[in-house]
Amino acid sequence: MTLHLFPLILCSIFLSSALADTTSSSPENLQKKPRAILLFLADDLGYNDTSTYGTGALTPNVQRLADQGLLFTDAHSTNSVCTPSRYSLLTGQYAWRQKGTGILPGDAALIIPTRDKAATLGTLMQQAGYRTAAIGKWHLGLGRGNINWNKPISPAPTDIGFDYSFIMAATGDRVPCVYVENGAVKGLDAKDPIRVNYRGKTYPGEKTALTHPEELKPWGRPSDKQHSGTIIDGISRIGHMTGGTAALWKDQDIADDITTAAERFIASCAGSPLFLYFCTNDIHVPRDPHARFRGKSNLGIRGDVTLQMDDSLGRLMNALEQSGYAPEETLIIFTSDNGPVISDGYEDGAREACANHNPSHPWRGGKYSLFEGGTRVPFIVSWPGKVQPGRSSALMSQMDLGRSLASLCNTTIPEGSMRDSENHLPALLGNSPTGRHTLVTQAFEGPRYALRCGAYKYIPDYGPRTRIDRLGRGEQLYDLSSDPAEQHNLAPQMPEKTAELRALLQNITAGAAH
Repeated sequence: MTLHLFPLILCSIFLSSALADTTSSSPENLQKKPRAILLFLADDLGYNDTSTYGTGALTPNVQRLADQGLLFTDAHSTNSVCTPSRYSLLTGQYAWRQKGTGILPGDAALIIPTRDKAATLGTLMQQAGYRTAAIGKWHLGLGRGNINWNKPISPAPTDIGFDYSFIMAATGDRVPCVYVENGAVKGLDAKDPIRVNYRGKTYPGEKTALTHPEELKPWGRPSDKQHSGTIIDGISRIGHMTGGTAALWKDQDIADDITTAAERFIASCAGSPLFLYFCTNDIHVPRDPHARFRGKSNLGIRGDVTLQMDDSLGRLMNALEQSGYAPEETLIIFTSDNGPVISDGYEDGAREACANHNPSHPWRGGKYSLFEGGTRVPFIVSWPGKVQPGRSSALMSQMDLGRSLASLCNTTIPEGSMRDSENHLPALLGNSPTGRHTLVTQAFEGPRYALRCGAYKYIPDYGPRTRIDRLGRGEQLYDLSSDPAEQHNLAPQMPEKTAELRALLQNITAGAAH
């Protein structure tokens, strides 16, 4: 046997074992499954953005969750931007295995496979007997392209495992700025049809940041050309839109609107098993917090929307109890879609207010980045009486929720689905300190990958400079146990380990679609 292949063979054996679908033989599967599961996904929330993890804004509800649950310190999204990380979370598959999974425009076609193609987290939970809902930010596409926003849209979340959906079609900074409920724009007046385009074509009478800057809110001014499109509610967006006036959201009400929709869904389940995939728009740009949060943090408008995010979490925790879901029957998973960014397309004062705040601390990088801060995210699991409280350093990926929750709920994963998801239910419940052995993370400017293998982090040679990471020349190898900020490149001193991880990364990503 060629010696340099030995680590690959060992890793292959390990991965085959981890991907095996254990459903009823292990002790953790003998316990009763939760009656309610809340997966709360924040947006652009950094590791150090809450008081629970560090020095960020005071977040009493996140803290309450951590006090009664398990706080993970080495949990990751698969990508440092939202569309691909959300794709991986719902499909249990690396986004780079499928073309078209980069950051999507607001009128993109659905990129998640429908139930006839593959299982998703939603279909698995339906199969386990849960009533399911997707509420809040979506950004995974709708329909089959060239969307007609004035008619029912299909395929939609209903086709990938969600009984009910109340979503933002894409992001807060992209048109159309409307809610889509169960595949139809909510509140649309048929006499005022919506038109949307991302081709730079302005509509007659359309107001943009370039033509009507006087109509912008002080914190809604764009800092780049991309965000200088249609002005809606005093904020310019990416893309162009006309019509749909009665259906447009008010940015200061988004958190309340989606949280209220989630509260209604919880109440409608009347104690029956429920799975809620709730995606807040906070703390993504544009940041326009409700008046009751404005100026209440010590971190400017970015800190204020962090308080708003925490309020939504608290409301949903209370709604579950009020609807008869006792804490010991309720599993809550709190995390973020990717690492943090301070200023991202708007001159909202966040850069000045956060001058002394590093939202990724102690990690390097943030949103868009290949360094740890791009994908290492807050991750808290609470299930009183079932999850052991404390802290865990297990290497975890959001992509593993598919197989882990399927194992917890004793449901079978169809062959060919959840290809990269691993069952780490023991670690999720605090019964084991061990999670993944390897994890590939991806940066915005793809195809660019990094490999975590235990405490080691390997980054290939991607050239002298990149727009986001400033990676420098040559391969990089870091020992995160002693160098969390990725400051001391060990590749020149450890050529054998570097070669081993290079071969392993190439083996895992062979045949990537993009």
